[in-house]
Amino acid sequence: MVAPDTFLTDRRSRSRDELNELLRIPSISSLPEHAGDVVRAAQWTADRLKAAGLEHVEILATGGHPVVYGDWLHAPGKPTVLIYGHFDVQPVDPLELWTVPPFEPQERDGRIYARGTSDMKANLLITILSVEALLQTGGLPVNVKYFLEGQEEIGSPQLPSFIKQERERLACDVVLSADGTQWTEDQPSLLVGLKGGCGLQIDVRGAKSDLHSGLYGGAIANPIHALVRMLDSMRSPDGTIQVEGFFDQVVPLSDEDRQAIGEVPFDQTAYQAEIGIDDVFGEPGYTTLERAWARPTLEVNGIWGGFQGQGVKTVLPSAAHAKITCRLVPDQDPTAIVDAITRHVHRNTPPGVTVEVTPLPFVARPYLIPRDHWANAVAHGVLTEEYGKPPYYVRLGGSIPVAELFLSRLNAYTVSFAFGLHDENMHAPDEFVRIASFERGQRAWVRLLERLGERSTA
Repeated sequence: MVAPDTFLTDRRSRSRDELNELLRIPSISSLPEHAGDVVRAAQWTADRLKAAGLEHVEILATGGHPVVYGDWLHAPGKPTVLIYGHFDVQPVDPLELWTVPPFEPQERDGRIYARGTSDMKANLLITILSVEALLQTGGLPVNVKYFLEGQEEIGSPQLPSFIKQERERLACDVVLSADGTQWTEDQPSLLVGLKGGCGLQIDVRGAKSDLHSGLYGGAIANPIHALVRMLDSMRSPDGTIQVEGFFDQVVPLSDEDRQAIGEVPFDQTAYQAEIGIDDVFGEPGYTTLERAWARPTLEVNGIWGGFQGQGVKTVLPSAAHAKITCRLVPDQDPTAIVDAITRHVHRNTPPGVTVEVTPLPFVARPYLIPRDHWANAVAHGVLTEEYGKPPYYVRLGGSIPVAELFLSRLNAYTVSFAFGLHDENMHAPDEFVRIASFERGQRAWVRLLERLGERSTA
């Protein structure tokens, strides 16, 4: 019988053709005019799962963009893995910065260029090709379920209730996420932590309309001044967050945590040069990577009010506004943080203005998997074998809400096992994926499923 790797090698050309088919579907989940394309991508994915040999394949309604499910459950006494990914993509603007049309894949210099290549249609197809290779060459050594969504790029708004409703169907021992990256072309990494998040808008109001500053200036409160004072009170000059209760639930970094982060190479001079700054800034007592990966943040994302045009308009604005988001770490609760900031705003509201604080639809709980989790250990071994060196343990300052949802709803940790790279212009013009990574990922997924199958659940 042919080996899985040989099966994959013999079908290289077909696999790239299939990837191009999927890339041609403009499945932009954030734009209503592309809702039908998201459904088309779901149908393409469901058909491909069936062709690979998965059973019980369905496109499931969520109240928003759909989820594709499929399974193969014929490995008694072996772990059940839930494979996660998404088939929706980001918008393509600015279109003029693309070298080729974003949904007309082009292969050049060992790369495939199109929207959704690296994030994450290539990674999604990698999993299907690997499962198919095992099914066609002797059978899967584990039980497999698929959970592929069409709304990741808009924050998966329907998934909390959907996963709760479908928890029996989705029950598993571990989740394998194909959404993510490796550190570099020749250095693997394992993602162990993601930040959560929350957001709010502050609206400050003074007089019932804008007023002449010569007639009223100095006699009434200026909402912009009031807002700036509130915002400034939230952080000390050295960057420490000053909101009472903000750190109450934060799990401190252990010595082992700091050591793992410290083992990841980081060139601060290059970091500063890349983004065009003279120096870094942040919470005292922590390195730049620790601040970015493992300490909470509070940032003003936008502030507006009053006259914005050229020249001078001597006006006292009637209102001022700001948007704030926070990135959270274990075990911070997004709702508790919004409440703490709201109390802080009201305590620091100057006289003469009224203030309203409104939570924004950005809510994600932080996620952390133990480095020594059994499936993480298996993935570590596979990556070490594939790259010839052990992976770094890394965290991200961003949020992937579904990882925490799987943990809280299914009691299953998520192992990130994906082969995009950070320089592949995800969410930007000229997104691409390396063909070598596409092929390496297939080999590695075969090894991962085989090694997971060595574990017994009996």
